[in-house]
Amino acid sequence: MRYARPLAQLIEQLEKLPGIGPKSAQRLAFHILRASQEENQRLATAILEVKAKTRYCQRCFNFSEEDLCPICQDARRDQSVICVVADPRDLTAIENSGEFRGVYHVLQGLLSPIEGVLPDQLRVRELIERVKSGTVKEVILAMNPTVEGDATALFLSGELKPLGVKVTQLAMGLPVGGDLDYADQVTIARAVAWRREI
Repeated sequence: MRYARPLAQLIEQLEKLPGIGPKSAQRLAFHILRASQEENQRLATAILEVKAKTRYCQRCFNFSEEDLCPICQDARRDQSVICVVADPRDLTAIENSGEFRGVYHVLQGLLSPIEGVLPDQLRVRELIERVKSGTVKEVILAMNPTVEGDATALFLSGELKPLGVKVTQLAMGLPVGGDLDYADQVTIARAVAWRREI
């Protein structure tokens, strides 16, 4: 179907967003078209402001509005434990658990030599400098259990252990409410290998 040019352009732009296919883009475009001018103005302003006012935290490289993000500014956080994540979405997932009270370091990606992503393209040097400061006792590697995540964790472990810091990795295993017969072999193997006493 042919749409009016402005509507077609909006649908085309929405389709470029991750996870948005043609049908979702159409639904969003029609929603925007039906919304009030004030609602659309607030949406447009929010989109423009997020790009103009958001930058990387100078310490951990999370998204921030100021030089340091709210987590790095929080004096109640344990500065001696750094959780290393690939991107800010992973940081948010860990924060939402409510269990971690240390600080973070966002690598801004994972190692992937096939795609040309090497250590100097990530925030590895900055992480090593933070650890060398002498206040860090533990670094938790919170990488996704993928080939790239495992490779990044292995590389970082090799770089960090000689600095005398404890290097740990998130436990991996069965999800709460999951059935053993639906779990894959690697998940079961890791759950058995990384079991803990109760």
